[in-house]
Amino acid sequence: MRLTPRQRASWLAHLFKAVTQQHHRDLIPVLAPFIATDAVILDVGAHAGQFSKLFATLAPGGRVYAFEPSPYARSVLGPALAVGGRGRVEVIPAGLSDTAGDLVLHTPIKRRGGLGFGIAHLGGEAAEGVDQIVPLTTLDAFAETRGLARLDFIKMDIEGWEFRALTGGRSTLARFLPVLFLEVDAAMLARAGDDPDSLFAWLRALGYRAWRAPGMTPAEAYEGPGDYLFRAPGRAGLVQNRRD
Repeated sequence: MRLTPRQRASWLAHLFKAVTQQHHRDLIPVLAPFIATDAVILDVGAHAGQFSKLFATLAPGGRVYAFEPSPYARSVLGPALAVGGRGRVEVIPAGLSDTAGDLVLHTPIKRRGGLGFGIAHLGGEAAEGVDQIVPLTTLDAFAETRGLARLDFIKMDIEGWEFRALTGGRSTLARFLPVLFLEVDAAMLARAGDDPDSLFAWLRALGYRAWRAPGMTPAEAYEGPGDYLFRAPGRAGLVQNRRD
């Protein structure tokens, strides 16, 4: 991707923040009880790597797979993980969906000319921006190819493509019942032709129940845009082997 001078300056700012800062520390009390020190974790929509770095810290004996289809985002993600990933994170240069293939990723251009790579999305109408063809796979295919023997936790923030990615991993979810930390937003899901009620019902059929983060109040249904943690009865207990 050829960057304008302003976009190049924005890239340097994004890179500096990604390498030197650690966001989401306020979520450690929410996430840590569900992440064992040897956990296998998927960071779907890894963006600049802030969650991946956090997961590498919480699971120093585990493994993090960071899914990121955007070449621009990966140009920031790679250096950030080289510094803060602790060697525990593997970048997967693809997105997750309900079927494997290629699709257009829309990266909006901000008012001042920078790239809004944090809100790049699949599907739906796009405002002014950059369109790129990116590869997609499914969670089930990835789990089979890698021979995953366990999967403990999935964070997913992919601007409305969450339900598509989940349905592409139904067998894997049913097998491992990983804890799910999802961004759920009705307007974003609508871009993919999906809706929160269907997502909640689909996960409920697999045995999952929802809590609204960060307060961890039970959520029987969608309560507006935000982060939700889903867990199944087999994952209802707290992690016992944490020492932090």
